[in-house]
Amino acid sequence: MSGSAEEVRKHIATYKKVAGALGVFTIVTVLASYLNVPIPLGITIALVIALTKGSLVASFFMHLSEERSKAIIWTLGLTVVFWFVLMLLPLFTMSDHIGVHKTLPNANAATEHAEEAH
Repeated sequence: MSGSAEEVRKHIATYKKVAGALGVFTIVTVLASYLNVPIPLGITIALVIALTKGSLVASFFMHLSEERSKAIIWTLGLTVVFWFVLMLLPLFTMSDHIGVHKTLPNANAATEHAEEAH
């Protein structure tokens, strides 16, 4: 940034637009919390809103949209891949148990001991 007055005004205008968008998405987040939707859909909506807000912050306030270093881009890409692995790993481990009723082996242990005490 050379520091000319016009360039500074341009950056300030961009920051104001991004701050306004973040404010709007914050209101959308609050309004989305009142939606009567199933939990998986609610989580998906929340993650989409959070991803959008996070990308705005990273792109403009952290100046990653101006970054041209391949190391930064590879690091961000690797971070995204590992995030997906960490999010999907629990789903893969639970996928073979969906719909199967499981009871714990000692689920009624407290009631048995309470009956024996009386």
